[in-house]
Amino acid sequence: MAREPTGPRQRIDKWLWFARLIKSRTQAQSFVLSGSVRINRQKVDAASHVVRVGDTLTVALAAGVRVLRVLDTGERRGPASEAQLLYEDLTPPAPASGMEPTPIGGHRPDKRQRRAITALKRGTAIDSE
Repeated sequence: MAREPTGPRQRIDKWLWFARLIKSRTQAQSFVLSGSVRINRQKVDAASHVVRVGDTLTVALAAGVRVLRVLDTGERRGPASEAQLLYEDLTPPAPASGMEPTPIGGHRPDKRQRRAITALKRGTAIDSE
C-alpha cells in the first residue's frame, strides 16, 4: 500500500490560476479538463487533481509548451512577481535561428497604396503618376 506524500498540496486549477498561467479559475478548470496539463508525465483529467511541491508540470499553452517545477503552493493570487515564485521554468530555450523575427502585418499602406488597393478590388485601372 503506497503512502500519500505529506506536505503542502493544492488543486491544479487553483494553482494554475495563482501562478498566473490562466486568467480565471473557470478557464483553468476547463483548461485542465481539455487534457492540456500533465503532472509528472501523467495526463490530468480532473480539475480537482492535487499538485504538490516538487511536481513537474507540462502545460500546453497557446504560446507553446512549458515545463514547470512546482516550488510552492500559493496562498492568494497576487502580483506577477509573487506568482513567479511558485514555479521554476524548466522549458528548454528555443533554438536560435539567427534571423530577427518579422512583425506580422507590416506597416499601414499610404494614400497611393490605398487607392491602388481600392482600384484592384473594384476591378478598375488607375492612372499611374
